[in-house]
Amino acid sequence: MQFEDLFLDDALLAAISRSGFNKATEVQQVAIPALLSGQDVLACAATGTGKTAAFILPILQKLMDEPNHSGKAQFLVLAPTRELAFQIQHVFHQLGQSFKPAIAMLTGGASPWAQVQHAQDKNCDIIIATPGRLLSLVNDDSVDLTGINLVIIDEADRMLDMGQGPDVLNILANIGQRFQAGLFSATLAGSGVRIFAEELLKDPQEILLQAANQQAVNITQEVYLCDNLEHKQALLMSFIEDADCLRALVFCNKKTRAEEVCDFLQSRNISAQLLHGDFDQSVRRERIRKFRSGQIKVTVATDVASRGLDVADISHVINFDVPFRGDLYIHRIGRTGRADKTGYAINLVEPHDHKNLQRIEHHVGGPLKVCKRKGMAPKGKSNKALSKTKAEKSRYIAKKDRPAED
Repeated sequence: MQFEDLFLDDALLAAISRSGFNKATEVQQVAIPALLSGQDVLACAATGTGKTAAFILPILQKLMDEPNHSGKAQFLVLAPTRELAFQIQHVFHQLGQSFKPAIAMLTGGASPWAQVQHAQDKNCDIIIATPGRLLSLVNDDSVDLTGINLVIIDEADRMLDMGQGPDVLNILANIGQRFQAGLFSATLAGSGVRIFAEELLKDPQEILLQAANQQAVNITQEVYLCDNLEHKQALLMSFIEDADCLRALVFCNKKTRAEEVCDFLQSRNISAQLLHGDFDQSVRRERIRKFRSGQIKVTVATDVASRGLDVADISHVINFDVPFRGDLYIHRIGRTGRADKTGYAINLVEPHDHKNLQRIEHHVGGPLKVCKRKGMAPKGKSNKALSKTKAEKSRYIAKKDRPAED
């Protein structure tokens, strides 16, 4: 389906075209008409499938159809982290550049009073907020939500994982009137999103596409077994120095490990930078900007970057550390293979990572392919045993899926 088929304003269609998008994704094809018609929406779709534009475009269209002269914000977008909140703001500016909607950002990492004053001075149409900061301001009577008629809750699964559910419910109770709502999530499993949705949504249009436990079709996912840290570092360098590695995001489970990996890459003259939760907001935004612009080839990050980091043309996501949970794996690798582009998800697995790898394979519903680099094959006994076991599983699955002979 083309965006022209969704009855969007010419200015929005021009902005979409300038952004390099041609066809609406599946979630956009369903969510945009539903939100424009006033219906509640529950959308579950894998990361990278266009969920952000699926709620931003209807908001912008509504503002173009009926400009806001009420003096109060009419649209509220809640995001679990400040990084995701600023990414949402970036897309609003990108798609709404023709008429520049007034947006208030209410997130941690900045003075709340300066944010409130800025919002009041702009007479904002849209509030983008993290739950903790917004609830604090609402409780202080610093923010008026009584004009809100559409609420979007983005990354609902992540919000619930972070314990933000009660804050969200308290915020919404302060609106004081019936409002339309859209709840967007990468998964409905394991975090109570379905129950949360039942509390918030009335007869929603459900969009259940490309569930998060399915392997992304645009991403080549591979496992490389490593004997030790030195072996893992050598494999990491081999991928980053490949000609097809244009921009790489390297994930580590802990801040100290990320610092070590970034130091290692920089010592090898690789253009690398660090991204984790201890940096203040301005530093993180500047580093994301450098990564997005191509000034930096490799960003080494903890999971603070796995949600809401929308950088075009990330060719490789490399899990230097295998994540502890399957949902984290899905969100990490979703940083590549976006918008119909292809990408690589490389998993560097030491013997102590085997349990985590098993959890991930259970989550995605099947074994990940074990590969080798020429001259860099593992030599340890436990890795050889795992490789043999996985090869036997692959042969069994292939045989099981083969059509029965007459």
